[in-house]
Amino acid sequence: MGDKYLKLSELNLEGQFLGFSGMKSGKAKYLQLAISSGNLHIKLPKKLRGILQCSLTVGEQIHICGVTKVNTHTGKMKIKAHQVTQLDICSNQEFSPPPQAKIMVCQKSGCVKRGGKGLLSELEKTLCDRGLLDKVKIEHTDCQKRCSSAPNCVLQLGKKKYKKLHPEAIASLLENHLT
Repeated sequence: MGDKYLKLSELNLEGQFLGFSGMKSGKAKYLQLAISSGNLHIKLPKKLRGILQCSLTVGEQIHICGVTKVNTHTGKMKIKAHQVTQLDICSNQEFSPPPQAKIMVCQKSGCVKRGGKGLLSELEKTLCDRGLLDKVKIEHTDCQKRCSSAPNCVLQLGKKKYKKLHPEAIASLLENHLT
């Protein structure tokens, strides 16, 4: 019995970013990295997928901290990233900045049926287009007890909360708040 995967070790890799793979619902699940011994597919945690898609360009050097696991049945090794850092001559940009704002999107069935998934993807796209996705934390919530106005989304900037906003309005408020 036991686990299918056996954790091997923590790892640090540096290499050239080749692109993304495993696109699912508009987000890449894997990052491709070229290192001296070959190319690797590295799984990305959900919290970094949107941020990295907006920030990384093919060909740049990156540093990855993660963990390796091996499938005890097949012997195949998997790598999962915890942190991705852009290597640059001028400065290092780490892709896990502390969010200054929070957007809570209801993902219960009532809101999802009334456009919650579409709202979430439109929101992520709008924020990515304006370069704000890394400055805000998007949280999937349970029922917000406002089902009659579904789909529900709340923007929290400091102690202020804004409800019933369109993604463009959210992006405008974030730009004003963060600049």
